[in-house]
Amino acid sequence: MSLTLNLPPEQEATLKARALAQGLSAEQYARGVLEKDLKAFEGASQPSSRHISEIIAEITAEVPPEEFAKLPRDGSREHDHYLYGHPKRTP
Repeated sequence: MSLTLNLPPEQEATLKARALAQGLSAEQYARGVLEKDLKAFEGASQPSSRHISEIIAEITAEVPPEEFAKLPRDGSREHDHYLYGHPKRTP
């Protein structure tokens, strides 16, 4: 496949400068950037083999206990209140 990009002059100059700094032609540099992005996209679209609870545990392990203490205790019951501003279900 052949692709033509019409870039503004300042972006073209940046592309050429970055390519030159890596010892590549502008075409080689652009192809490398595109391949890297497509590879990341393909990897992101692959379903995870881990259970959602493992992913949540990994993310929440980075949260300091004092930050967890700030969360409302009725957050699961009153999520519409905290997310959308609806009146609380229980007074």
